[in-house]
Amino acid sequence: MIPELTIVIPTLNERNNIEPLVERLSLALDGTSWEVLFVDDDSRDGTLDVLHALSRRYAQIRFIRRVGRRGLTSACMEGLSASSAPYLAIMDADLQHDESLLSQMLAILKSGEAELVNGSRYISGGGVGEWNEGRQRLSHFGTRLGQAILKTRLTDPLSGFFMLRRELFDEAIDRMSGLGFKILLDLVSSLPRKVSVHELPYYFRKRHSGESKLDSLVSLEYLLLLLHKILGSYIPVRFLMFVAVGSTGMVVHLLVLGTLLNFLGLVFVWSQTAATVMAMISNYALNNLFTHRDMRLTGPALLRGLVLFMLVSTIGALASISVATLLFDNGLIWWAAGLLGIGVGAVWNYAVSSVLVWSRIR
Repeated sequence: MIPELTIVIPTLNERNNIEPLVERLSLALDGTSWEVLFVDDDSRDGTLDVLHALSRRYAQIRFIRRVGRRGLTSACMEGLSASSAPYLAIMDADLQHDESLLSQMLAILKSGEAELVNGSRYISGGGVGEWNEGRQRLSHFGTRLGQAILKTRLTDPLSGFFMLRRELFDEAIDRMSGLGFKILLDLVSSLPRKVSVHELPYYFRKRHSGESKLDSLVSLEYLLLLLHKILGSYIPVRFLMFVAVGSTGMVVHLLVLGTLLNFLGLVFVWSQTAATVMAMISNYALNNLFTHRDMRLTGPALLRGLVLFMLVSTIGALASISVATLLFDNGLIWWAAGLLGIGVGAVWNYAVSSVLVWSRIR
């Protein structure tokens, strides 16, 4: 029997939060046909053991284990896609969201008053809890940036606690980026029209157990999401990141070349070779950390990925030289031939490494 409501909850190392959350959901949704679908990014703290045990005991509990990929938004998209329920909700596993609002959210959607019900920290009755002043200012700034790209007015577009009609998700999914942590902003900005929204206040509670998954790269991911929504239909944001990383590789190359040639006295050919290798290693490390963060390689796959990345980059360099030389020999001005050669190499390196290095090396 298909439940009326599916609650999708992304998890990563949330072992001690799962059972208390399930208990609270059972109380909050008593009398409702519901299920909870956990989407776990291959936790290593015993979260999967808890999910296995609970799913054997309760038919309302399901889970998906994702291996080799990371990211809150993409996890939520997989969970929502795996449900056939007419109403879908998103919330976190850390018990910071107020589960008692779920029944009210469902009633509003069933009444036809709205297509989406959002839990907002920024309307009367809501709050951000124990956040310090710096985090509050950063959140308000991010909220204003998000509101600027939306057709639909939301007081809290960065909220991770909301419920929507299934048809709304189906309408948005093909345009969603899957980047970062802000699935609500990604979803609503992917719709070509305004959405009827009802917002309910909630007070952001303190994390029940475990450590926050937010780190210094979350702000970068948010900016990438905004860029994707502005430029994504023209230039892939990952490609822009790849090119930016490549620019840092040029700096590394020149620094190593200059040091080996001018200070250590190595001959040019060996200095150039070492500088090229170091630039490739730097580019690989930064692309693994930033450009392909959601598919970041670790362990043995990290070394195998480096070898393949260097092979791909070597072929790209040869292609760049060949194209630039051909264009120059046929009368194109030197700087234009050089830029087009660089462009060919960059596109080759991005396209091939994305497929061979970060999609298949595990």
